[in-house]
Amino acid sequence: MSELLGTKIRSLQEGYKMCSRCIYDNSLPGIFFDGEGICNFCKMIDSLMEEYGTGQEKGEALLNQIVEEMKKSGRGKKYDCVIGVSGGTDSSFLLHWACEKGLRPLAVHYDNTFNTSIATQNIHNLTSALKVDLYTHIVNNEEIESIYRAFLLANVGEVDASTDIALAEIQYRAAAKYGLNYVLEGHSFVEEGITPIGKNYFDGKYISEIVKKFGQRKIDTFPNMPFWTFLKWIVYKRIRKIRPLWYIAYSKTEAKKLLADRYQWKDYGGHHLENRMTAFSHSIYYPKKFEIDYRNNSLSAQVRNGNLNRKEAVNRYYHENPFIEVGLEDYIKKRLGFDDDEFQKIMEAPPKYWYEYPTYKRRFELLRPFFYLLYLRNLVPKSFYLKYCFPVKVGK
Repeated sequence: MSELLGTKIRSLQEGYKMCSRCIYDNSLPGIFFDGEGICNFCKMIDSLMEEYGTGQEKGEALLNQIVEEMKKSGRGKKYDCVIGVSGGTDSSFLLHWACEKGLRPLAVHYDNTFNTSIATQNIHNLTSALKVDLYTHIVNNEEIESIYRAFLLANVGEVDASTDIALAEIQYRAAAKYGLNYVLEGHSFVEEGITPIGKNYFDGKYISEIVKKFGQRKIDTFPNMPFWTFLKWIVYKRIRKIRPLWYIAYSKTEAKKLLADRYQWKDYGGHHLENRMTAFSHSIYYPKKFEIDYRNNSLSAQVRNGNLNRKEAVNRYYHENPFIEVGLEDYIKKRLGFDDDEFQKIMEAPPKYWYEYPTYKRRFELLRPFFYLLYLRNLVPKSFYLKYCFPVKVGK
């Protein structure tokens, strides 16, 4: 039995409570249960489905209205929206969906130089077949390796947070360059859930502070997003973020089949495995160093939407190890310049967490009424408002 699985099972024996509907348990900060044992995160998903009309006529109508607004705002322009692509299922399907709706997207990709060849080929196949222009921002190898090293040396979990920040930033930059008001994101809370904030958090200040303290070089080609730059995009440029998969009846399984049939898209083996650093983070770093297994997000989501039996989800989570690509750990050590002893010291060092370093979190909380208004206007996703703008009880 692995150390991670042993810890989970011991936790259950020590009285941990699991949601009666999904597989979240009370090891999650901020979780609580109603009289029927259903957790607040399940209730949040129910609320989102009602608000966005997910998979219902209401959702289709709301989204069709947004599509018409996008087309109207894009008249006379080369594009009418920006879509971030990774080669993964959701962003690939979103690109297909947008073209089916008659939109003229610009595909944007952030290359952190850790992509798998499958992901790269998937992006090429889709953009070529759909005749969609692709803009790729490639970060300097040594710079991104320095950023990754810094996060590992800081002993914090968000080793790949820079990818999410960078993709968001270059999407905004591309939209601003072409005078566009819409960025589309391929996220589905039905299929993936929404990761609860607790011991995982990131923003532009967090990244810059970690790099300043532990990095080997200054940020140069990496597209970070400081607070005032974020405000520029959403307040001055008024670039809206839309997540179409929040509105429609979306199935990841059906999406994979469609993409494979039409675009020779290939599956990369599992969630977050299209990029080697993300795969390392989710399958090795978090589970081994922090005893955190984020598969509970997607497994819980599949249970909620009826695509997976709860008993089977529990079995997978508590009795199956995450998939690990052969040679992945050695690849990461070599790329980042760690020898075996240095890497082992990092993995055995006491974990630290985001709240031990400077971030914008308190600022977001103080500006909660402001961000509420921005969420109502689709200038920030509701998930940002819910996760970033409320205090959360945290602790080691």
